[in-house]
Amino acid sequence: MLESLITSKTRVRLLLKLFLNPGSSGYLRELADEFGESTNSVRVELNRLAEAGLLESSTEGRTKVYRANSGHPLFPEIQGLVRKTMGIDRLVESVVAKLGDVRLAFVTGDYARGVNSGLMDLVLVGSIDREYLQGLVSRLESDLGIKIRWLVLDDDEFERLKVTFEGQDALVIWKREENRS
Repeated sequence: MLESLITSKTRVRLLLKLFLNPGSSGYLRELADEFGESTNSVRVELNRLAEAGLLESSTEGRTKVYRANSGHPLFPEIQGLVRKTMGIDRLVESVVAKLGDVRLAFVTGDYARGVNSGLMDLVLVGSIDREYLQGLVSRLESDLGIKIRWLVLDDDEFERLKVTFEGQDALVIWKREENRS
């Protein structure tokens, strides 16, 4: 979808990477390697997005690091467009809302880094009907044209494995609000 609106593939990749998970950041050579693009084409697009105020940059040592500017007035709209492009909006609506007692849902791997590799890793925490989930995931895979690998954990399993997920890129797509009395 974004490719038809934005003709620069490099710009689309930057938007996907940096706006899908606003906590992510990257520097020129790292992004060029990840995208398989020349540093010059990535530099041009980083500069354009930074000049428009959509990206912020900071210097870490001798390296200039870029991240999405979450304070920009268009940030919510661009992030929403990116989520729709990646299919995450439909994932939340179709899967999380209909599965039962979902406490937490997050995406790891390439999608959490904003890379559309065709494989989405989904982790769900709570009491979830696995058979119903498989049916939903199969329909979503067909609709979105991607493979979804899923893992369901109960609260105790998640607490034991939490440290494993902390070292990975993770994009929280659903978190149940706890009642606070």
